[in-house]
Amino acid sequence: MKKRALLSVSDKSQLVEFATELDKLGYELVSTGGTLKKLQSAGLPAISISEVTNFDEIMDGRVKTLHPNVHAGLLAKRDDESHLQQLEERDISPIDIVVVNLYPFKQTIEQEGVTEEQAIENIDIGGPTMLRSAAKNFQAVTVIVDPADYMPAVEQLKSGNSSVEFRKQLAAKVFRHTANYDAMIGNYFTTITEQQDPETYTATYEKVQSLRYGENPHQKAAFYKEPIVKGASLANAKQLHGKELSYNNIQDANAALEIVLEFSEPAAVAVKHMNPCGVGIGQTISQAYAKAYEADPVSIFGGIVALNREVDAETANQLKEIFLEIVIAPSFSEEAIEILTVKPNIRLLETPIETATSNDKKVVSVLGGLLVQDKDFGTITADDVTIPTERKPDEEELAELLFAWKVVKHVKSNAIVVAKGDQTLGVGAGQMNRVGAAAIALEQAGDKAKGAVMSSDAFFPMPDTVETAAKAGIKAIIQPGGSKRDQDSIDACNEHGIVMVFTGMRHFKH
Repeated sequence: MKKRALLSVSDKSQLVEFATELDKLGYELVSTGGTLKKLQSAGLPAISISEVTNFDEIMDGRVKTLHPNVHAGLLAKRDDESHLQQLEERDISPIDIVVVNLYPFKQTIEQEGVTEEQAIENIDIGGPTMLRSAAKNFQAVTVIVDPADYMPAVEQLKSGNSSVEFRKQLAAKVFRHTANYDAMIGNYFTTITEQQDPETYTATYEKVQSLRYGENPHQKAAFYKEPIVKGASLANAKQLHGKELSYNNIQDANAALEIVLEFSEPAAVAVKHMNPCGVGIGQTISQAYAKAYEADPVSIFGGIVALNREVDAETANQLKEIFLEIVIAPSFSEEAIEILTVKPNIRLLETPIETATSNDKKVVSVLGGLLVQDKDFGTITADDVTIPTERKPDEEELAELLFAWKVVKHVKSNAIVVAKGDQTLGVGAGQMNRVGAAAIALEQAGDKAKGAVMSSDAFFPMPDTVETAAKAGIKAIIQPGGSKRDQDSIDACNEHGIVMVFTGMRHFKH
């Protein structure tokens, strides 16, 4: 009996070359729709699936491969005499190779203005069904979903047949592929029906690259991205210069991106170990970077810098003065690239500096499970705050407080930020008590803390942080409020002439 290959693909790259090799190896080529036309136009002796099913395609191609003559040919166990006898009784030929990739559902839903009807029409039914049938029977069937596997398969088939281990690996890829496809469809429908906290959480990601190692050299790691993401993202970034990113690079760079997205004015953010060590805003990106650098010229060394404007020659000359792991920006001028690429170890990354249109959930693994929550997109304006102290902030002080509030949102809890004007002066991150975080931030700020402002990611459980701030000369404090002992902190502020602003919004970050 002649060997048979079934080909039905939306991605027709390398199709003719692969089918030509199958024809040379003696396979009968069976195909559908546009794939059939492509093969026949190339002079290959392909036959229509209708000749196998004895049933014409109907409903605009919705029903063409969902037929026993197809699936019996795929699922029959070649070492089971009863299966083979049933094929013979019904004049069904086994199918030895299946080459299928699916309707472009992902490419459809990522288009601007796509309608629900268009999305639904690009949900493949027959393709995943054939793939799953073939993959289930990998002991006998070679199933290919990725053009990258065409030539490796040919090399295997030239020896008479592919190995069981190779077919099993292809089957594993198929089940990953169909799971990814179904997850995208499920998530699309969950989104358009506005369902919250569904009974199962199915996320799917696509591999960007393997990494040298994880947080530490003994840990393996890889970088994956959401199937559809636009805007600011390391997954979308174009690397212009430097060696491959590491796990820690990606974590730190992502933290820097998230902070710089808070600002519309020219802003620069320096990050070490996922916490900001310096943030500055200015009239130009050069001014903003100078302030971020001056905020902590020690910690920024070996750090990651994110900028929300093009890097020009002036800024590039500033950046090259110290060792930086990564510089992220929406673009780099030609002069800036020439200046910075003199340094062989710096990585230059371009990514759009606009909020990413991606999954709005944050997922964290715990032993045996996942925590899923909304990402922290919470923001406040001057109209959202309340001022419980006797002294009220003037316009300049309120602007400083709101600047410090944007930064403290991205500092690991317990978090305190000291700032003056449009520049951070001190950051206290990840401490076990709030007054300890304040002491670190104020020590870093030093004498500059006099007349500066302070922000806190959560309320003050007691007035000790206010007392510490007052001794350092802090003039205004912004915090969520909501403690049972708020009045104690308010009284302490009034005693020292400090402004207290309540946001009503907490920004814990663990």
